[in-house]
Order: sequence, then C-alpha cells, then structure tokens
Amino acid sequence: MNRTFWKEAVVYQIYPRSFQDSNGDGIGDLRGIISRLDYLQELGVDVVWLSPVYKSPNDDNGYDISDYEDIMDEFGTLGDWEELLNGLHTRGIKLMMDLVINHSSDEHAWFLESRSSKDSPYRDYYIWRPAGPDGEMPNNWSSIFSGPAWELDEKTGEYFLHLFSRKQPDLNWENPKLRDALYKMMAFWLDKGVDGLRMDVINMISKVEGLPSAHQEGLAPGELAGGGEYYMNGPRVHEYLQEMNRKVLAKYDVMTVGETPGATVEDAILYTAEDRQELQMVFQFEHMDVDSGPGGKWNVAPWTLTKLRDILHKWQVGLAEQGWNSLYLNNHDQPRMVSRFGDDGEYRVISAKMLATLLHTLKGTPYIYQGEEIGMTNVKFSRLEDYKDIEIHNMYREKVTEGGGDHDTILNAIHSKGRDNARTPMQWDSSANAGFTEGTPWLKLNPRYEEINVEQALADPDSIFYYYQKLIRLRKEHPIMVYGDYELLLPEHENIYAYTRTLEGERWLILLNFCETPQTVELLDELNAVTETIISNYPEEQAAMDRGTLRPYEARVCRLGS
Repeated sequence: MNRTFWKEAVVYQIYPRSFQDSNGDGIGDLRGIISRLDYLQELGVDVVWLSPVYKSPNDDNGYDISDYEDIMDEFGTLGDWEELLNGLHTRGIKLMMDLVINHSSDEHAWFLESRSSKDSPYRDYYIWRPAGPDGEMPNNWSSIFSGPAWELDEKTGEYFLHLFSRKQPDLNWENPKLRDALYKMMAFWLDKGVDGLRMDVINMISKVEGLPSAHQEGLAPGELAGGGEYYMNGPRVHEYLQEMNRKVLAKYDVMTVGETPGATVEDAILYTAEDRQELQMVFQFEHMDVDSGPGGKWNVAPWTLTKLRDILHKWQVGLAEQGWNSLYLNNHDQPRMVSRFGDDGEYRVISAKMLATLLHTLKGTPYIYQGEEIGMTNVKFSRLEDYKDIEIHNMYREKVTEGGGDHDTILNAIHSKGRDNARTPMQWDSSANAGFTEGTPWLKLNPRYEEINVEQALADPDSIFYYYQKLIRLRKEHPIMVYGDYELLLPEHENIYAYTRTLEGERWLILLNFCETPQTVELLDELNAVTETIISNYPEEQAAMDRGTLRPYEARVCRLGS
C-alpha cells in the first residue's frame, strides 16, 4: 500500500460559526479562526477542515450555498479567507474546504434562473417534475430533514426535488453543463491553494432514472417513505466521480474525503480503491447508527461495545488492502463523543482520553472535531427554542406538533442526538461567554464551560489536550500507527476492545476498557510479552501496577517483544 501524506495526517474540523467571534456579533468568523491558529499549531494537527464559509442565506448553517465563489458576510471577506489560508500554510497546516455540490441554495443565481421559466437555459440545472393528475407530488420520497422531498413552485406549476431543506434544491448531475460549471468552481478554489476537499453527501449526486416511489411494507396511500435506495450510491455516481477526477482533481495535489451515508464496505472500496481514481477516503455512518432503534436516529436505543466493535472491526478488515478508513466519533452532525461513548461525569477526562486512543491507534486517518480535544460534552437545553438546528425543529414539528408525540420523550432524544450538541460555541476560558464572543452568542453556550475550557486544559499537564498532543506526536514518530496491520483480540468481550498493530517486525498491543468497572484482561501471552507502555490515560506508575487489570475507562498502548 502506498505511503502518502493524507494517510499520515491528523485532521481538525472547524465549525466556523461556533469557533471564535472576532467582532462581537455573536457569530464565529474567519478573523476569529486566524486569531487561534497558534492553538492549532500547538495541538499539532496537519490539516484543518473548514465547514462551509461560502455565501449563504443560512437555512442550514451554510450548507445552502448561494454563491460558491464568495464568503458569507457574517464570516468575513475573501481577503480574510486568503489571510487564513496563508496563516495555516506558514504554520505547516493544510486547508480542506467543504464542497457542497449535491444541492445549492434556492437563492443561488442558477436556481433563480431555473425557476423563472420552463424554457430557462438553467431549468435543467435542477430536478423538476410535473405534478400528478390530481396535483400530487412526483413520488413519495421524504426529505432527510422531515416532510416531503418535493416543493411545488407556483409560477411554473412543477415540483423541484430537495432531499434536505426546501431551500436546498438538488442539482441535476445528469446535465453535463452543470457538471462543468461545478468543476470550474472547484478549480477556482484549488487554484487559490486549497489542499483538500471534503465532499458533502457526495454519494447522493446520482439518482435512479425515473425517480420511482419507494416501497415500504404497510405504507398507506399518500404516506411518505425514505427513498434512499434510489438516490444513495446511484447508478452513475462512480462515472461522475471519475470524470471529476479526470477533469479537476488529478491536476492538483489534493486530499479528498467523501461523505457517504448508507455506504457499505463494498461501496467504500469502489469509492476509494487507488486504481479507480475517485476519492481517497469516505466518511461512513454505520457506527453512528449504533444507538438508533427501529424508528431511526430519534428512536434512541442503548448501544453496546460488542455492536460498536463489530462495526469498526468490519471496516478495519474490509479496507485493509484496498481503500482507507476515516476515523471519527463525532462531528458537526453528531453528538459529543464523550457523552455518547464515554462518561461525561466522573470519568470525563479518563474516558475522553480512552476514546482518543481508539481513534488514533486504529488504521485510518483520524478526524478531531473542535472541542473534542478538551472533552466538551453534550448540552441539555430545557427549552426547545434554545435549539437552532433546522433538523431538530422540523422533526419536533412532525413528531409532536403534528404527530401528537410526547414532548418530554422527543426532548430527551434531542438531548442525546441533536446536532446542536456539537455546535455550542467553543469553550476558550471561564469568562463570560467562554471567551467565544463579547456579544450574544448565536447559540447558547454549554453551561459547563466554567470547568471545561482551553485555558484550564493548557494549564493542566495531565489534560485531555496534552494527551491528544502526545497521540499526534506518536503518530508522526511511529509509522506502525498509520500503516501497521490490525488484528482483533478478545472478540467476544463485552467491555474491552483489544487489538494489535504490526509493522516490519514491530508489534503493539492496544487495550481499551469501555466501562466504569475494572476489567480482567485474559491475554496472558501478550501481557507477558509487554516490554514498554507507550501511552496510557492513567499515571504510568498506576498503569504498571497490575498488567492483567484495566481500570475504569483505561487505555493502554504497549510495545510487545518477540
């Protein structure tokens, strides 16, 4: 397998709206990010992934783009962006931009033209369909953000498709002119020096011909259904990505990762196998559904390590020879990992370090989401109006206001799985508004900022921050962390995830306790072969006390002798 920069990199995701405000309007911005570049350099990351900063009416926090080649006014100017890029590059950090090309904003010039007339040259840039005989929608697909995936345009009497918000019409990738316009836009940013592209829901760009209605058992007439089988990993998606590679990506030294909901290991190999010339990595979501019940995301069910480990193991083995894993446990769309997979109470620091050890010692490229490195937690706002996310409010309206569901049950689901858990402002210090803004923050802060913040973390040599710094440094010093073969141990254990990494005669043992009680490690041969503890989330003298027992949420990485 080829050795490359993007396999060895550690990526840090910034959600600009919530990172740092520089002008007191309560909204994070580019100049705010510029002011924190030394912090990122101290952490040691190699790449910054910037969630969208393009012009946008902000219906879905920037994932609805009205101008792909300009910057959102709230975030600053193109000049600010260029200063940010330069500031990163002078510190040896690369910039990955978010590429949102499954859909645009309904305020984009293309869509304004497209909806102006059925004869518009831009009509075919989007997916329009006539109403049925009785005015019904073209099919029964539901939007991922709840409600129907179709919106009637009164002026032309036709429906347009929007898999997300009604203000996010889907682009029609069947149109070669549209594709060329998008490729030109990509080149605009790559020519400016962008080093990477994270492609939003890129496996949804190809829809099945005819856009057939979804079939679901027990579906009543007129009832909506998911429809994902007709627009995820569609018939022409690989053709489009190979064309994109040929016309744009191959001309630049660029890092690529595609967001691919619903992708299997087999799909991921097709997207990322190096000889296919498509993408380098994908974000898959199978492990993010580990606590989803039969009703989907909002039907929160208990997760088990057995289930989580089985999924991670499947992907480690499945992409061992072809493709490459993206390693993450939270991002801007997911709840905080220490609240979800660890313990955000008594063992917050210890369990956050354990989860970090997992992410940095599996095979793949680790992605850190802002605040993860100081152990930020989920938030539990008691009032629905304190949440800002469109997905939360659409879901609440559908399930409670219109569906008659129980308010408290749905609010608890929002506390567990809502996207705003990840979007509360970054906690820099214990002063008013956590040092994020001098104004009123666009989204309320997590009240725990007084105890959990960067200033506190930097003052404590045993903090989560410095543990991340050490993991990142180890990764740079030891190729085994990147390229070593992975082998699972203790496959039936309910609380321990254990595995080895092996490269060129060197062998490491990784032991992770996922619970709050001590666990016995029945790996006599491996434990007897330990020659050194490379890193542990407990003090070294404690880690050496009893090799056969893992303390609550303990993580241990050891070198094994022959």
